[in-house]
Amino acid sequence: MAKGFNWQLGREINYPYEPKRPKRQFAVVMDLNKCIACQTCTIACKTTWTPGRGQEYMLWNNVETKPWGFYPLGWDVKLLELLDGDKKTVFDAPEGERILGWKPDDLDWMYPNIGEDEVNEPVDIGTVIESFPHPIWMFYLPRICNHCTYPACVAACPRQAIYKREEDGIVLIDAERCEGYQECVKACPYKKTMFNFVARISQKCIGCFPRVEEGLQPQCVITCIGKIRLMGFINPPEGARQENPIDFLVHIKKVALPLYPQTGLEPNVYYIPPINVPLRFLRQMFGQGAEHAVKTYMAMREGKEPELQAVLHLFGSTPYIPHSFAVGPNEVIAYDEKGKEIVRVPLVEPLQYRPHKDEKLDVVRQDIP
Repeated sequence: MAKGFNWQLGREINYPYEPKRPKRQFAVVMDLNKCIACQTCTIACKTTWTPGRGQEYMLWNNVETKPWGFYPLGWDVKLLELLDGDKKTVFDAPEGERILGWKPDDLDWMYPNIGEDEVNEPVDIGTVIESFPHPIWMFYLPRICNHCTYPACVAACPRQAIYKREEDGIVLIDAERCEGYQECVKACPYKKTMFNFVARISQKCIGCFPRVEEGLQPQCVITCIGKIRLMGFINPPEGARQENPIDFLVHIKKVALPLYPQTGLEPNVYYIPPINVPLRFLRQMFGQGAEHAVKTYMAMREGKEPELQAVLHLFGSTPYIPHSFAVGPNEVIAYDEKGKEIVRVPLVEPLQYRPHKDEKLDVVRQDIP
């Protein structure tokens, strides 16, 4: 076993192959305070990548309701049982196994909307919720492949059919090498590798790499009507750039956190935790940084973090990948890899006043007093 440093855990982890970070690493940040579970991202991904035979059940992008929703069934409950909370990583496998994992039953994939919109406990009639966190709560969790720095699927594949691209860190499956052993399905703790029962091979989220190669953000990002997502490239903490929006959110402000970092995989999809949820639950999902992230987000809502608020305005503002940003007195500006401006977003949406009667058109507007 080789050794690799996992900055999310702050220590070295065991890995079957010599770890090598890519030239740049694909990453996505999602603001869970804004997700409304409209499933536009799910449909965008489904119609683009998985409309074929054997893919009927596949949702490379899914949105589940926490605390009672899972796709596949009970995936994170079983994960926490395997890891004994946070006492192990998936690389702490028994002798003869490369990865500590489990393979879902076929029927476990059949309930993608189980627990949807269900709160943590029954609500009495007349209950009023006036403070954060809420005693009665739920939130939506959108999920794609994490394109991990130390992917369990890569480590587990006996055919070496899964690889991590050097140019962007996206994890892909070589369909010609895959023999359908499903070791990757068993190994992935997030259950984002799936088996095509018709083609007899494993398939997974490809990070919309054809779009990324053209400097464009993935389908699930650009179609999100809640504007909760931003895709870019993340650096390790020691190489973080303040002007990089992903580095700013993850490393500088530490408001965006990985999902179940205790797996040891160093996942590269990051979440801004929902402020309505008790910290005990958030720490279990996102680690010990959850309290700081919530406090920072709350401060932003109170006007105390103007730069953070400006960066959040970039979510959903452009189809292009932002590599850097600058905040002006009235707007935030994003730039591409070459430093060319790609979008300019006002910090405060300007008000547009229209008269009750438009003299030029000779019409009266009924919605204006």
